[in-house]
Amino acid sequence: MNPTRFQLNQHISSQLQNPQVIEAVKKIDRKDFVSLDQQAYAYVDSPLPIGCSQTISQPSLVAWMTEQLELKENDTILEVGTGSGYQAALLAELAKEVVTIERIPELSQRAERILTKLGYTNVTAMTGDGSKGYPAKAPYDAVIVTAAGQNIPQLLIDQLAEGGRLIIPIGGPIAQEIIKGIKREGKLTTQRLLPVRFVPLIEE
Repeated sequence: MNPTRFQLNQHISSQLQNPQVIEAVKKIDRKDFVSLDQQAYAYVDSPLPIGCSQTISQPSLVAWMTEQLELKENDTILEVGTGSGYQAALLAELAKEVVTIERIPELSQRAERILTKLGYTNVTAMTGDGSKGYPAKAPYDAVIVTAAGQNIPQLLIDQLAEGGRLIIPIGGPIAQEIIKGIKREGKLTTQRLLPVRFVPLIEE
């Protein structure tokens, strides 16, 4: 028997500390972001396929990564790798503005339709190479990358505000770690947080 939305929310909430993140998780229905053939598994705490060889990440990991960003309600956020749009919705509940970039047009357009339908007016979704960021809206108070790269793209560091936070999985196809960076005096100070497995970040 698959878990209910309530059970999933309780499971995720037990792993979080930030009450604002917990409330955002409870508000968003993951079922809105999965395809019809995956609806029965929407409340399972695991990744699910969304087409184009991509996945919607494990919801507890999405929530945990969001918490690491230490968001404030007036923050402007850059997300690299829109995917299903679920992460963008969570960010939109917590910040003033979200810019999300997806390199696969089909996924980008689908996510934009879902986010618009759900009433998120503070999300700008676009198709492109997210590793280059989006300078027009910089500097960003936080940057989150939802695909694994070998290194942190310098352009993302450049577009991060002083004191801004960056979360990104770094590593090869087998071994990856979530890295958290904080920009101080123009340089990024990093720490390793958690071993993970993400799809690769494609840089053009």
